[in-house]
Amino acid sequence: MRTAPSASPAAPDPQVLRYLEHVRVEKRLAARTLTLYTLDLEKLAQFAAGVGVPLLQLQTAHIRRFVAQMHSGGRSGRGIALILSGWRGFFTWSGRQGLVPHNPVQDVRAPKAPKPLPKALGVDDAVRLAEFDNSGADPWLEARDAAMVELLYGCGLRVGELAGLDAVASADTERQGRGWIDLQAGEAHVFGKGSKRRSVPVGQSAAQALKTWLALRAGPFGGEGAPGLDAALFLGQRGARLTAQSIWLRLRQRSQQAGLTTPVHPHMLRHSFASHLLQSSGDLRAVQELLGHANITTTQVYTRLDFQHLAKVYDAAHPRAKRKPGSA
Repeated sequence: MRTAPSASPAAPDPQVLRYLEHVRVEKRLAARTLTLYTLDLEKLAQFAAGVGVPLLQLQTAHIRRFVAQMHSGGRSGRGIALILSGWRGFFTWSGRQGLVPHNPVQDVRAPKAPKPLPKALGVDDAVRLAEFDNSGADPWLEARDAAMVELLYGCGLRVGELAGLDAVASADTERQGRGWIDLQAGEAHVFGKGSKRRSVPVGQSAAQALKTWLALRAGPFGGEGAPGLDAALFLGQRGARLTAQSIWLRLRQRSQQAGLTTPVHPHMLRHSFASHLLQSSGDLRAVQELLGHANITTTQVYTRLDFQHLAKVYDAAHPRAKRKPGSA
């Protein structure tokens, strides 16, 4: 939310007015964008007045100081970046007009927003979802959805990788960048980001869920080899490959049926796979390979999750973790 100008603002700088007219006419900015530019330049003028420096004599050190003030005042890094973009445009134009020798905003960047930690389920909730049996549901849908949960949590697949699996490897499967399951070898072969292929172990629970699903998969469509039956491992009720969006919706519904308080999405199960594996093994390099991360720094976010888990255990169990009330 933009800060409103003060009740008695100083007269606008004539160069600011010229610039706003320039962007209005030359760039044909939308009225809303022009209003935001105006507010941002008013804010800059207020900052300049606060340090007693004319607007066109501001230096990079002043801009950095203004950024620090906005950040300490609670403005987000994204919000500051948008304001800086407006200021940068003004000084770029001023430079072209010969009004300033250099752009003081040119090399100033907004503070980086902290990366949010991936949301992961607790082990109990993840197992509860994986073991959930909706006995009253259509057996075909139940077998399919149970197998999808097992692969997402048990193998750490991305939703696109799951949707791209074929029921049986064929000449077209690998050529078209799709994956497949080798139940005999206990492996899932998938194509991740950048069409990079990787193999992931398929555990006993996932293998059993897949066998149950495969026994039912083609039944409603006339059996395996039926004309027009999609090669996809996971099918919709019309026999076409299940989309990523459909998988999201089915998983959300299943997590609610299982009684989880948090609606679950596929990437949450991938995060759960990674964090639970790391908590048990501590092998960051192995988790990187299983997730298909090209850079281990991408995987290192899970060490933060792991530390949170360890901190909770420490706080709950260690006699010296918390001082007694009133202790010095």
